[in-house]
Amino acid sequence: MISIRLGSTTSKQSQVLVVPVRKADSSAAVPVAAVPAEIGAEVASFLSESGQLAKPGQAESWKRPLRTPTKIVFAGVGSGDETGWRLAGAAISRQAAKDATIAIVVPEDLAPEALRGLAEGLWLAEYKYRLRENKPEEVRLLASAEVLCADTPERQSVLKTASAVASLTNFARDLTNTPSLIKTPEWFTEQVVSRAEAMPGVSATVRDPKQLADDGFGGILAVGGGSAHSPRLVELSWNPPNATEHIVFAGKGITYDTGGVDIKPPDAMLLMRKDMSGAAAVCAIVLAAAQLNLPFRVTALAPLAENMVSGSSWRSGDVVRHYGGLTSEIHNTDAEGRVVLADVLAYAFANLEPDVLIDISTLTGAGRVSLGPKIASMFTASDELAATLSDAAREAGESVWRMPLADEYAKDVIADLGDFNNAAGNPGAITAALYLREFVGPARDKWAHFDLSAPAWSETDDGELVRGATGWGVRTMVRWLLARAG
Repeated sequence: MISIRLGSTTSKQSQVLVVPVRKADSSAAVPVAAVPAEIGAEVASFLSESGQLAKPGQAESWKRPLRTPTKIVFAGVGSGDETGWRLAGAAISRQAAKDATIAIVVPEDLAPEALRGLAEGLWLAEYKYRLRENKPEEVRLLASAEVLCADTPERQSVLKTASAVASLTNFARDLTNTPSLIKTPEWFTEQVVSRAEAMPGVSATVRDPKQLADDGFGGILAVGGGSAHSPRLVELSWNPPNATEHIVFAGKGITYDTGGVDIKPPDAMLLMRKDMSGAAAVCAIVLAAAQLNLPFRVTALAPLAENMVSGSSWRSGDVVRHYGGLTSEIHNTDAEGRVVLADVLAYAFANLEPDVLIDISTLTGAGRVSLGPKIASMFTASDELAATLSDAAREAGESVWRMPLADEYAKDVIADLGDFNNAAGNPGAITAALYLREFVGPARDKWAHFDLSAPAWSETDDGELVRGATGWGVRTMVRWLLARAG
Protein backbone atom coordinates (compact mmCIF):
# COMPACT_ATOMS: atom_id res chain seq x y z
CA MET A 1 0.00 0.00 0.00
CA ILE A 2 1.03 3.63 -0.48
CA SER A 3 3.12 4.91 2.42
CA ILE A 4 1.35 7.87 4.03
CA ARG A 5 3.43 10.23 6.17
CA LEU A 6 2.52 13.34 8.12
CA GLY A 7 4.68 16.48 7.95
CA SER A 8 4.34 20.22 8.45
CA THR A 9 6.45 21.42 5.51
CA THR A 10 6.41 20.60 1.81
CA SER A 11 8.61 17.59 1.08
CA LYS A 12 11.53 18.50 -1.17
CA GLN A 13 11.32 15.05 -2.71
CA SER A 14 7.75 15.53 -3.84
CA GLN A 15 7.51 16.86 -7.35
CA VAL A 16 3.72 16.81 -7.20
CA LEU A 17 1.65 19.04 -4.97
CA VAL A 18 -2.00 18.17 -4.32
CA VAL A 19 -4.37 21.01 -3.55
CA PRO A 20 -7.77 19.90 -2.18
CA VAL A 21 -10.61 22.21 -3.19
CA ARG A 22 -13.62 22.88 -1.01
CA LYS A 23 -16.95 24.45 -1.84
CA ALA A 24 -16.99 27.79 -0.06
CA ASP A 25 -20.53 28.72 -1.06
CA SER A 26 -23.04 27.82 -3.73
CA SER A 27 -21.07 29.40 -6.54
CA ALA A 28 -17.35 29.20 -5.82
CA ALA A 29 -14.60 26.72 -5.12
CA VAL A 30 -11.53 27.76 -3.12
CA PRO A 31 -8.39 26.00 -1.85
CA VAL A 32 -8.88 24.28 1.46
CA ALA A 33 -5.60 25.61 2.85
CA ALA A 34 -2.88 28.05 1.92
CA VAL A 35 -0.48 26.73 -0.69
CA PRO A 36 3.18 27.80 -0.86
CA ALA A 37 3.34 31.52 -1.56
CA GLU A 38 5.42 31.18 -4.74
CA ILE A 39 2.64 29.31 -6.52
CA GLY A 40 -0.39 30.83 -4.80
CA ALA A 41 -1.16 33.23 -7.64
CA GLU A 42 -0.94 30.46 -10.23
CA VAL A 43 -3.28 28.26 -8.23
CA ALA A 44 -5.79 31.08 -7.82
CA SER A 45 -5.64 31.80 -11.54
CA PHE A 46 -6.13 28.17 -12.50
CA LEU A 47 -9.14 27.84 -10.22
CA SER A 48 -10.76 31.00 -11.52
CA GLU A 49 -10.33 29.90 -15.14
CA SER A 50 -11.24 26.23 -14.70
CA GLY A 51 -14.63 26.67 -13.09
CA GLN A 52 -16.01 24.45 -10.36
CA LEU A 53 -13.52 21.84 -9.12
CA ALA A 54 -15.01 21.18 -5.70
CA LYS A 55 -17.18 18.18 -6.59
CA PRO A 56 -16.08 15.26 -4.40
CA GLY A 57 -13.93 12.88 -6.41
CA GLN A 58 -13.29 15.33 -9.24
CA ALA A 59 -9.63 15.87 -10.00
CA GLU A 60 -7.57 17.74 -12.57
CA SER A 61 -3.84 18.17 -12.95
CA TRP A 62 -1.75 21.09 -14.12
CA LYS A 63 1.77 20.46 -15.40
CA ARG A 64 4.59 22.96 -14.72
CA PRO A 65 7.61 21.86 -16.83
CA LEU A 66 11.06 22.85 -15.51
CA ARG A 67 9.56 24.20 -12.30
CA THR A 68 9.00 22.83 -8.82
CA PRO A 69 6.56 21.31 -8.19
CA THR A 70 6.38 19.87 -11.69
CA LYS A 71 2.67 19.14 -11.38
CA ILE A 72 -0.23 20.35 -9.26
CA VAL A 73 -3.26 18.12 -8.77
CA PHE A 74 -6.55 19.74 -7.75
CA ALA A 75 -8.99 17.39 -6.00
CA GLY A 76 -12.51 18.28 -4.90
CA VAL A 77 -13.61 17.52 -1.34
CA GLY A 78 -17.10 19.04 -1.58
CA SER A 79 -18.19 20.40 1.78
CA GLY A 80 -15.16 18.83 3.47
CA ASP A 81 -16.90 15.95 5.28
CA GLU A 82 -15.38 12.48 5.56
CA THR A 83 -17.08 11.24 2.41
CA GLY A 84 -15.72 14.18 0.42
CA TRP A 85 -12.18 13.56 1.64
CA ARG A 86 -12.47 9.81 0.93
CA LEU A 87 -13.56 10.48 -2.66
CA ALA A 88 -10.79 13.06 -2.99
CA GLY A 89 -8.24 10.51 -1.77
CA ALA A 90 -9.45 8.04 -4.38
CA ALA A 91 -9.23 10.65 -7.14
CA ILE A 92 -5.73 11.66 -6.01
CA SER A 93 -4.60 8.04 -6.06
CA ARG A 94 -5.68 7.66 -9.68
CA GLN A 95 -4.59 11.11 -10.86
CA ALA A 96 -1.10 10.74 -9.36
CA ALA A 97 -0.64 7.06 -10.22
CA LYS A 98 2.37 7.74 -12.46
CA ASP A 99 4.17 9.93 -9.92
CA ALA A 100 6.67 8.59 -7.39
CA THR A 101 5.78 10.81 -4.44
CA ILE A 102 3.22 13.47 -3.70
CA ALA A 103 2.58 16.11 -1.05
CA ILE A 104 -1.00 16.97 -0.08
CA VAL A 105 -1.87 20.41 1.29
CA VAL A 106 -4.46 20.23 4.09
CA PRO A 107 -5.69 22.59 6.81
CA GLU A 108 -3.54 22.48 9.92
CA ASP A 109 -6.72 21.77 11.92
CA LEU A 110 -7.70 18.87 9.65
CA ALA A 111 -10.35 16.84 11.49
CA PRO A 112 -9.54 13.20 12.34
CA GLU A 113 -12.46 11.91 10.26
CA ALA A 114 -11.23 13.91 7.25
CA LEU A 115 -7.75 12.41 7.55
CA ARG A 116 -9.27 8.94 7.85
CA GLY A 117 -11.37 9.49 4.75
CA LEU A 118 -8.38 10.79 2.79
CA ALA A 119 -6.20 7.83 3.78
CA GLU A 120 -8.89 5.24 3.09
CA GLY A 121 -9.54 6.75 -0.32
CA LEU A 122 -5.84 6.70 -1.23
CA TRP A 123 -5.43 3.08 -0.12
CA LEU A 124 -8.69 1.61 -1.41
CA ALA A 125 -8.49 3.15 -4.87
CA GLU A 126 -4.93 1.93 -5.50
CA TYR A 127 -6.04 -1.72 -5.21
CA LYS A 128 -5.61 -3.98 -8.25
CA TYR A 129 -6.05 -7.73 -8.64
CA ARG A 130 -4.27 -9.42 -11.50
CA LEU A 131 -3.24 -12.97 -12.40
CA ARG A 132 -1.26 -11.68 -15.37
CA GLU A 133 1.59 -9.18 -15.45
CA ASN A 134 0.55 -5.55 -15.64
CA LYS A 135 0.92 -3.87 -19.00
CA PRO A 136 3.37 -0.93 -18.99
CA GLU A 137 0.55 1.59 -18.97
CA GLU A 138 -0.98 -0.14 -15.92
CA VAL A 139 2.14 0.06 -13.74
CA ARG A 140 1.78 2.44 -10.80
CA LEU A 141 4.74 4.43 -9.54
CA LEU A 142 3.07 6.21 -6.62
CA ALA A 143 4.82 4.94 -3.51
CA SER A 144 4.30 7.60 -0.87
CA ALA A 145 2.14 10.55 0.03
CA GLU A 146 3.02 13.23 2.56
CA VAL A 147 0.06 14.94 4.20
CA LEU A 148 1.18 18.42 5.17
CA CYS A 149 -0.04 18.74 8.75
CA ALA A 150 1.43 18.25 12.21
CA ASP A 151 2.26 14.68 13.21
CA THR A 152 0.31 13.98 16.42
CA PRO A 153 -0.53 10.76 18.32
CA GLU A 154 -4.21 11.22 17.51
CA ARG A 155 -3.52 11.44 13.79
CA GLN A 156 -1.21 8.44 13.90
CA SER A 157 -4.01 6.48 15.59
CA VAL A 158 -6.38 7.52 12.82
CA LEU A 159 -3.93 6.32 10.17
CA LYS A 160 -3.48 3.01 12.00
CA THR A 161 -7.23 2.43 11.96
CA ALA A 162 -7.56 3.44 8.32
CA SER A 163 -4.66 1.17 7.37
CA ALA A 164 -6.18 -1.84 9.12
CA VAL A 165 -9.56 -1.26 7.49
CA ALA A 166 -8.12 -0.73 4.00
CA SER A 167 -5.67 -3.63 4.11
CA LEU A 168 -8.28 -6.10 5.35
CA THR A 169 -10.91 -4.81 2.91
CA ASN A 170 -8.30 -5.55 0.25
CA PHE A 171 -7.76 -9.02 1.73
CA ALA A 172 -11.49 -9.67 1.36
CA ARG A 173 -11.31 -8.33 -2.19
CA ASP A 174 -8.42 -10.70 -2.99
CA LEU A 175 -10.34 -13.71 -1.70
CA THR A 176 -13.43 -12.75 -3.68
CA ASN A 177 -11.62 -11.92 -6.93
CA THR A 178 -9.70 -15.21 -6.97
CA PRO A 179 -11.08 -17.55 -9.67
CA SER A 180 -12.88 -20.61 -8.39
CA LEU A 181 -10.44 -22.92 -10.20
CA ILE A 182 -8.10 -21.90 -7.37
CA LYS A 183 -10.59 -20.92 -4.70
CA THR A 184 -11.91 -24.20 -3.38
CA PRO A 185 -13.30 -24.39 0.17
CA GLU A 186 -10.00 -25.93 1.26
CA TRP A 187 -7.96 -23.14 -0.39
CA PHE A 188 -10.10 -20.44 1.22
CA THR A 189 -9.61 -22.12 4.58
CA GLU A 190 -5.84 -22.17 4.13
CA GLN A 191 -5.69 -18.45 3.31
CA VAL A 192 -7.73 -17.44 6.33
CA VAL A 193 -6.05 -19.79 8.79
CA SER A 194 -2.62 -18.62 7.62
CA ARG A 195 -3.61 -15.03 8.35
CA ALA A 196 -5.10 -15.99 11.70
CA GLU A 197 -1.99 -17.85 12.82
CA ALA A 198 0.07 -14.72 12.23
CA MET A 199 -2.29 -12.62 14.39
CA PRO A 200 -1.79 -12.93 18.17
CA GLY A 201 -5.02 -13.60 20.01
CA VAL A 202 -6.87 -15.06 17.03
CA SER A 203 -7.86 -18.74 17.01
CA ALA A 204 -9.16 -20.80 14.10
CA THR A 205 -11.19 -24.02 14.10
CA VAL A 206 -11.88 -25.86 10.84
CA ARG A 207 -14.48 -28.61 10.45
CA ASP A 208 -13.96 -31.03 7.58
CA PRO A 209 -16.77 -33.17 6.11
CA LYS A 210 -16.50 -35.88 8.76
CA GLN A 211 -16.69 -33.35 11.58
CA LEU A 212 -19.57 -31.56 9.85
CA ALA A 213 -21.44 -34.85 9.67
CA ASP A 214 -20.62 -35.80 13.25
CA ASP A 215 -21.84 -32.39 14.49
CA GLY A 216 -25.00 -32.29 12.37
CA PHE A 217 -24.28 -29.53 9.83
CA GLY A 218 -26.59 -31.05 7.24
CA GLY A 219 -27.14 -27.88 5.25
CA ILE A 220 -23.45 -27.34 4.48
CA LEU A 221 -23.01 -31.01 3.56
CA ALA A 222 -26.06 -30.99 1.27
CA VAL A 223 -24.97 -27.92 -0.67
CA GLY A 224 -21.38 -29.15 -1.02
CA GLY A 225 -22.26 -32.75 -1.78
CA GLY A 226 -22.11 -32.42 -5.56
CA SER A 227 -18.56 -31.10 -5.73
CA ALA A 228 -15.22 -32.88 -5.94
CA HIS A 229 -14.01 -30.20 -3.50
CA SER A 230 -15.51 -30.99 -0.12
CA PRO A 231 -17.08 -28.35 2.16
CA ARG A 232 -15.60 -26.78 5.26
CA LEU A 233 -16.70 -24.62 8.17
CA VAL A 234 -14.22 -22.05 9.46
CA GLU A 235 -14.72 -20.59 12.92
CA LEU A 236 -12.40 -17.65 13.51
CA SER A 237 -12.32 -15.84 16.86
CA TRP A 238 -10.65 -12.85 18.50
CA ASN A 239 -11.03 -13.26 22.25
CA PRO A 240 -9.21 -10.57 24.25
CA PRO A 241 -8.90 -10.74 28.04
CA ASN A 242 -11.86 -9.24 29.86
CA ALA A 243 -13.99 -9.04 26.70
CA THR A 244 -17.16 -7.10 27.42
CA GLU A 245 -19.40 -8.61 24.71
CA HIS A 246 -19.46 -11.38 22.14
CA ILE A 247 -20.26 -10.28 18.59
CA VAL A 248 -20.72 -13.05 16.04
CA PHE A 249 -20.62 -12.59 12.26
CA ALA A 250 -21.74 -15.27 9.80
CA GLY A 251 -20.87 -15.04 6.10
CA LYS A 252 -22.08 -17.05 3.12
CA GLY A 253 -19.14 -18.87 1.57
CA ILE A 254 -20.21 -20.47 -1.71
CA THR A 255 -16.88 -20.57 -3.56
CA TYR A 256 -18.68 -21.26 -6.83
CA ASP A 257 -22.39 -21.50 -7.56
CA THR A 258 -23.74 -23.27 -10.62
CA GLY A 259 -27.20 -23.25 -9.07
CA GLY A 260 -26.98 -27.03 -8.64
CA VAL A 261 -29.51 -29.15 -10.52
CA ASP A 262 -31.66 -26.01 -10.81
CA ILE A 263 -28.82 -24.68 -12.91
CA LYS A 264 -28.29 -21.00 -13.66
CA PRO A 265 -28.16 -19.57 -17.18
CA PRO A 266 -24.53 -19.31 -18.40
CA ASP A 267 -24.39 -15.51 -18.10
CA ALA A 268 -25.53 -15.71 -14.48
CA MET A 269 -22.66 -18.06 -13.63
CA LEU A 270 -19.90 -15.79 -14.94
CA LEU A 271 -19.31 -13.95 -11.65
CA MET A 272 -20.27 -16.71 -9.25
CA ARG A 273 -16.77 -16.70 -7.81
CA LYS A 274 -18.05 -13.74 -5.78
CA ASP A 275 -20.67 -15.84 -4.00
CA MET A 276 -18.38 -16.14 -0.98
CA SER A 277 -18.06 -12.37 -0.46
CA GLY A 278 -19.83 -12.60 2.89
CA ALA A 279 -17.41 -15.23 4.21
CA ALA A 280 -14.45 -13.14 3.07
CA ALA A 281 -15.85 -10.06 4.80
CA VAL A 282 -16.59 -11.70 8.15
CA CYS A 283 -13.13 -13.28 8.36
CA ALA A 284 -11.54 -9.91 7.55
CA ILE A 285 -13.66 -8.25 10.25
CA VAL A 286 -12.29 -10.59 12.92
CA LEU A 287 -8.72 -9.95 11.79
CA ALA A 288 -9.36 -6.20 11.89
CA ALA A 289 -10.79 -6.46 15.41
CA ALA A 290 -7.61 -8.21 16.49
CA GLN A 291 -5.33 -5.74 14.73
CA LEU A 292 -7.13 -2.82 16.39
CA ASN A 293 -7.29 -4.61 19.78
CA LEU A 294 -11.04 -4.10 20.13
CA PRO A 295 -12.47 -4.98 23.55
CA PHE A 296 -15.00 -7.53 22.29
CA ARG A 297 -14.85 -11.21 21.59
CA VAL A 298 -15.53 -11.29 17.84
CA THR A 299 -16.22 -14.55 16.01
CA ALA A 300 -16.65 -15.28 12.31
CA LEU A 301 -18.49 -18.34 11.01
CA ALA A 302 -17.73 -19.08 7.36
CA PRO A 303 -19.59 -22.09 5.87
CA LEU A 304 -17.76 -22.96 2.65
CA ALA A 305 -19.07 -25.12 -0.19
CA GLU A 306 -19.22 -25.41 -3.97
CA ASN A 307 -22.74 -25.79 -5.33
CA MET A 308 -22.06 -28.07 -8.28
CA VAL A 309 -23.93 -30.52 -10.53
CA SER A 310 -23.05 -34.22 -10.35
CA GLY A 311 -24.50 -37.60 -9.46
CA SER A 312 -24.10 -36.75 -5.78
CA SER A 313 -25.76 -33.32 -5.96
CA TRP A 314 -28.67 -32.47 -3.71
CA ARG A 315 -32.06 -32.25 -5.40
CA SER A 316 -35.23 -30.20 -5.36
CA GLY A 317 -37.65 -32.09 -3.14
CA ASP A 318 -34.95 -33.21 -0.68
CA VAL A 319 -35.44 -32.53 3.02
CA VAL A 320 -32.24 -31.34 4.71
CA ARG A 321 -31.71 -31.56 8.46
CA HIS A 322 -29.81 -28.60 9.90
CA TYR A 323 -27.69 -28.15 12.97
CA GLY A 324 -30.06 -28.27 15.93
CA GLY A 325 -32.68 -30.44 14.21
CA LEU A 326 -34.84 -28.10 12.11
CA THR A 327 -35.33 -29.14 8.50
CA SER A 328 -35.57 -27.46 5.10
CA GLU A 329 -37.63 -28.75 2.20
CA ILE A 330 -35.64 -27.89 -0.90
CA HIS A 331 -37.70 -26.12 -3.55
CA ASN A 332 -34.71 -24.73 -5.45
CA THR A 333 -31.05 -25.77 -5.25
CA ASP A 334 -30.04 -22.28 -6.40
CA ALA A 335 -31.28 -20.94 -3.05
CA GLU A 336 -28.29 -22.57 -1.38
CA GLY A 337 -26.74 -19.68 0.54
CA ARG A 338 -29.53 -19.51 3.07
CA VAL A 339 -29.26 -23.27 3.60
CA VAL A 340 -25.60 -23.11 4.70
CA LEU A 341 -26.30 -19.98 6.76
CA ALA A 342 -29.19 -21.72 8.53
CA ASP A 343 -26.70 -24.23 9.94
CA VAL A 344 -24.33 -21.63 11.35
CA LEU A 345 -27.02 -19.29 12.65
CA ALA A 346 -28.52 -22.17 14.63
CA TYR A 347 -25.04 -23.16 15.83
CA ALA A 348 -24.20 -19.62 16.93
CA PHE A 349 -27.22 -19.24 19.17
CA ALA A 350 -26.93 -22.76 20.56
CA ASN A 351 -23.24 -22.53 21.46
CA LEU A 352 -21.73 -19.05 21.32
CA GLU A 353 -24.14 -16.90 23.35
CA PRO A 354 -23.78 -13.85 21.07
CA ASP A 355 -24.81 -10.43 22.26
CA VAL A 356 -25.30 -9.57 18.58
CA LEU A 357 -25.37 -11.88 15.54
CA ILE A 358 -24.95 -10.39 12.07
CA ASP A 359 -24.93 -12.34 8.82
CA ILE A 360 -23.54 -10.98 5.56
CA SER A 361 -24.36 -12.72 2.30
CA THR A 362 -24.70 -12.40 -1.46
CA LEU A 363 -28.12 -13.93 -1.05
CA THR A 364 -30.68 -12.81 -3.64
CA GLY A 365 -31.00 -11.16 -7.01
CA ALA A 366 -34.15 -9.60 -5.59
CA GLY A 367 -31.97 -7.30 -3.51
CA ARG A 368 -30.59 -5.76 -6.70
CA VAL A 369 -34.08 -5.40 -8.15
CA SER A 370 -35.20 -3.57 -5.02
CA LEU A 371 -32.24 -1.29 -4.39
CA GLY A 372 -30.00 -1.32 -7.45
CA PRO A 373 -26.30 -2.16 -7.73
CA LYS A 374 -24.84 -0.06 -4.89
CA ILE A 375 -27.12 -0.47 -1.85
CA ALA A 376 -27.25 -3.46 0.49
CA SER A 377 -30.50 -4.62 2.06
CA MET A 378 -30.57 -4.71 5.86
CA PHE A 379 -33.12 -6.68 7.88
CA THR A 380 -33.43 -6.56 11.66
CA ALA A 381 -36.19 -6.46 14.24
CA SER A 382 -34.16 -4.09 16.43
CA ASP A 383 -34.62 -0.37 15.79
CA GLU A 384 -31.50 0.37 17.85
CA LEU A 385 -29.37 -2.10 15.93
CA ALA A 386 -30.72 -0.78 12.62
CA ALA A 387 -29.88 2.79 13.60
CA THR A 388 -26.32 2.10 14.73
CA LEU A 389 -25.53 -0.10 11.73
CA SER A 390 -27.00 2.48 9.34
CA ASP A 391 -24.90 5.22 10.94
CA ALA A 392 -21.77 3.09 10.65
CA ALA A 393 -22.46 2.32 6.98
CA ARG A 394 -23.00 5.98 6.15
CA GLU A 395 -19.80 7.06 7.89
CA ALA A 396 -17.83 4.24 6.27
CA GLY A 397 -19.09 5.09 2.79
CA GLU A 398 -21.15 1.93 2.22
CA SER A 399 -24.86 2.30 1.49
CA VAL A 400 -27.61 0.29 3.20
CA TRP A 401 -31.37 0.48 3.33
CA ARG A 402 -33.50 -1.16 6.00
CA MET A 403 -36.08 -3.55 4.58
CA PRO A 404 -39.11 -4.99 6.40
CA LEU A 405 -39.30 -8.40 8.05
CA ALA A 406 -42.90 -8.52 6.87
CA ASP A 407 -44.79 -11.10 8.92
CA GLU A 408 -47.57 -11.27 6.32
CA TYR A 409 -45.16 -13.36 4.21
CA ALA A 410 -43.99 -15.61 7.07
CA LYS A 411 -46.53 -18.33 6.20
CA ASP A 412 -44.88 -18.71 2.78
CA VAL A 413 -41.70 -19.97 4.44
CA ILE A 414 -43.52 -22.92 6.05
CA ALA A 415 -43.07 -26.20 4.13
CA ASP A 416 -45.23 -29.34 3.71
CA LEU A 417 -42.64 -32.09 4.25
CA GLY A 418 -39.97 -30.21 6.18
CA ASP A 419 -40.15 -27.31 8.60
CA PHE A 420 -39.26 -24.57 6.12
CA ASN A 421 -39.27 -23.94 2.38
CA ASN A 422 -35.85 -22.72 1.20
CA ALA A 423 -37.28 -20.84 -1.80
CA ALA A 424 -40.59 -19.26 -0.84
CA GLY A 425 -40.66 -16.90 -3.81
CA ASN A 426 -41.43 -13.21 -4.10
CA PRO A 427 -40.75 -10.82 -2.51
CA GLY A 428 -37.49 -12.73 -2.70
CA ALA A 429 -35.20 -10.72 -0.44
CA ILE A 430 -37.87 -10.58 2.28
CA THR A 431 -38.81 -14.27 2.20
CA ALA A 432 -35.11 -15.19 2.29
CA ALA A 433 -34.67 -13.05 5.41
CA LEU A 434 -37.78 -14.57 6.99
CA TYR A 435 -36.40 -18.06 6.30
CA LEU A 436 -33.12 -17.17 8.07
CA ARG A 437 -35.04 -15.67 10.98
CA GLU A 438 -36.41 -19.11 11.80
CA PHE A 439 -32.91 -20.31 12.71
CA VAL A 440 -31.81 -17.55 15.08
CA GLY A 441 -33.73 -18.79 18.09
CA PRO A 442 -35.84 -16.69 20.44
CA ALA A 443 -33.44 -13.72 20.54
CA ARG A 444 -34.44 -12.28 17.17
CA ASP A 445 -33.86 -8.72 18.36
CA LYS A 446 -30.12 -9.50 18.53
CA TRP A 447 -29.88 -10.43 14.84
CA ALA A 448 -29.31 -8.46 11.64
CA HIS A 449 -29.12 -9.78 8.08
CA PHE A 450 -27.39 -8.04 5.16
CA ASP A 451 -28.12 -9.06 1.56
CA LEU A 452 -25.38 -7.65 -0.68
CA SER A 453 -25.40 -9.63 -3.90
CA ALA A 454 -25.19 -6.40 -5.91
CA PRO A 455 -22.84 -4.10 -3.91
CA ALA A 456 -20.32 -6.93 -3.36
CA TRP A 457 -19.15 -6.23 -6.92
CA SER A 458 -18.42 -3.06 -8.88
CA GLU A 459 -18.53 -3.08 -12.67
CA THR A 460 -16.38 0.05 -12.92
CA ASP A 461 -13.85 2.13 -11.01
CA ASP A 462 -16.15 4.29 -8.90
CA GLY A 463 -14.83 6.51 -6.12
CA GLU A 464 -12.81 4.37 -3.74
CA LEU A 465 -14.11 1.21 -5.43
CA VAL A 466 -12.28 -0.48 -8.26
CA ARG A 467 -13.71 -2.82 -10.83
CA GLY A 468 -14.28 -6.21 -9.21
CA ALA A 469 -14.87 -7.22 -5.63
CA THR A 470 -15.61 -4.39 -3.20
CA GLY A 471 -15.00 -6.10 0.15
CA TRP A 472 -18.40 -4.75 1.19
CA GLY A 473 -19.09 -4.94 4.90
CA VAL A 474 -15.57 -4.76 6.31
CA ARG A 475 -15.61 -0.96 6.55
CA THR A 476 -19.14 -0.78 7.93
CA MET A 477 -18.73 -3.47 10.57
CA VAL A 478 -15.36 -2.26 11.83
CA ARG A 479 -16.81 1.25 12.08
CA TRP A 480 -19.77 -0.17 13.98
CA LEU A 481 -17.51 -2.11 16.37
CA LEU A 482 -15.37 0.98 17.00
CA ALA A 483 -18.46 3.06 17.77
CA ARG A 484 -19.76 0.31 20.09
CA ALA A 485 -16.41 0.29 21.89
CA GLY A 486 -16.78 4.02 22.50
